[in-house]
Amino acid sequence: MSSLGHQLATSVLVVGAGKSGLRAAIEVAEAGVAVIAVLKRPADDVHTVTGFSGSEGVPAIPSAGPGRSDACERHAADTLREGHLLADPRTAQVVAHYAAQGFHDMGRYGMRFDRQGDGGPTRRQLGDGRYRRAAFTGEYTGLEVQRALRDRAKQLAIPVLPGVYVTRLLVIDGAVFGAYGFDVVDGSRYLVHADAVILATGGHTRVWRRTSSRRNENTGDSFRLAVEAGARLRDPELVQFHPAGLITPENAAGMLVSEAARGEGGVLLNNLGERFMKRYDAERMELSSRDSVALASYTEIREGRGTQAGGVWLDLSHLPRETVLTRLPRVHQTLLDVQMLDITRDPIEVAPTAQYSLGGVWVRPEDHSTDVNGLFVIGEAASGLHGANRLEENSLIELLVYGRITGRAAAEYSAGLTSQQRSPAAIRAAEADVSRLLAADGDQNVRALQRSVRHLMTEHAGVVRDAAGLAAGLSGLDEIEARMADVGVHVDVGGFQDLAYAYDLRSTVLAARATLECALERRETRGCHHRSDYPDVDPDLKVNMVWSPTTGVRREPVPPIPTHIAELMYDVSAEAELLG
Repeated sequence: MSSLGHQLATSVLVVGAGKSGLRAAIEVAEAGVAVIAVLKRPADDVHTVTGFSGSEGVPAIPSAGPGRSDACERHAADTLREGHLLADPRTAQVVAHYAAQGFHDMGRYGMRFDRQGDGGPTRRQLGDGRYRRAAFTGEYTGLEVQRALRDRAKQLAIPVLPGVYVTRLLVIDGAVFGAYGFDVVDGSRYLVHADAVILATGGHTRVWRRTSSRRNENTGDSFRLAVEAGARLRDPELVQFHPAGLITPENAAGMLVSEAARGEGGVLLNNLGERFMKRYDAERMELSSRDSVALASYTEIREGRGTQAGGVWLDLSHLPRETVLTRLPRVHQTLLDVQMLDITRDPIEVAPTAQYSLGGVWVRPEDHSTDVNGLFVIGEAASGLHGANRLEENSLIELLVYGRITGRAAAEYSAGLTSQQRSPAAIRAAEADVSRLLAADGDQNVRALQRSVRHLMTEHAGVVRDAAGLAAGLSGLDEIEARMADVGVHVDVGGFQDLAYAYDLRSTVLAARATLECALERRETRGCHHRSDYPDVDPDLKVNMVWSPTTGVRREPVPPIPTHIAELMYDVSAEAELLG
């Protein structure tokens, strides 16, 4: 293999070194098992927090005590309620049960939480959560989690290899034995032998034109790598759209404006100056659920009452200036920086923005293992917790809980192997695939094709869908795939980024196809999934849509919710409201 530049071996390989990947790698290392993490971006450029939402938190669920003995059950109940009955109850229970452990782990790693006078964590009630559970670090919780995990990984001397693009997982007889890839700068090849692989490269929100993901992130890498290895996807059609992403400037498009802006009294206006939420939720207005506000904004725009740029106005100018400066300092400063906009005087132009993949790779609830032996998936790349809407306070705790569980499971899987199987044929096939694509010299531009996919998905599989649009999307995707056979990949002074784009395109197309086919099959409106031709919930579709290229879409029943948790899902007693 003359093109092979790096050959490595480890017990566990983690693909992705954001928060999910680092937490898993830390657990493996703390178990005394060899681990390597790789990421396609520079080491200091992972996807931490895009924009300035400042609304994350780490649920610090109180231990059992007077009036608090069912706190974990209530967390699980909230998760299942907000998931519109599509979340896996077993996964929700695991996250709720181990949330406090995740909080204490972060304290052990040096995370600085806001504290009360008695030393306990200050807790917030976030989004659709009913109780004050979420511990936080001002407006920078996500950044602080990333810092603490990165510091701990450095303490453990975990090898983190930046700029390594994984093109294929290596599999023999239904078991993974490593990965193949290349250096995005010099093109040298990487062969990494590993007993177990953990995928942590995010979801597929970059499939849409307007997204909170940065360029070349969340392109569906984990989806493609897992599916090509023999795994399946679950509910890829379920995608959360945030109601308030910036439209301009281009380099800031998709940055999310904190929901606190609406919580503090910001109002949404159309181009007629109407406070349009009164048409959709006259009681809660701008404080309605995230998917409801996104749908309302989308409807205003589609019906011609949006701004010229295709958005609506989020107006805080009626609030006292001091309120904005003290309650929303990060939002105020960021808008000054990126738009030279003083939000105490002028409204913010925003639009619904693809924010989070609620579905992902099919995984088991106990350890996030997949159909492929030795392959695990965590974070936004996985599925099972969120269903058709994400409880806001679960954004960080999922990765902390399952990072620990999955890291330990991968370490134990490696330790339990009695032999390491290898397949020279699989390695040769991976090498040949990269060489073949690198030699491609066709007329089709990879980036142009990526833009075509994003425009197609925004037009036909955005906030609102229907059968005709989804079918048109699939037809358009067929045309794009046909054009992909004639792509050109070109190396330049910047390195092998065009080759990375070509693999991103493959991932994007696979994720888009799975999304369209599952959205077409889900003939109902439920949570974040809106079908204009099926505007009601169908009780018979309380199922997960499971997809693979060979079987297409299959329906999988959602496990039953335990009675003691089901009874808490709609409990709004005064005692319950005060928990936490």
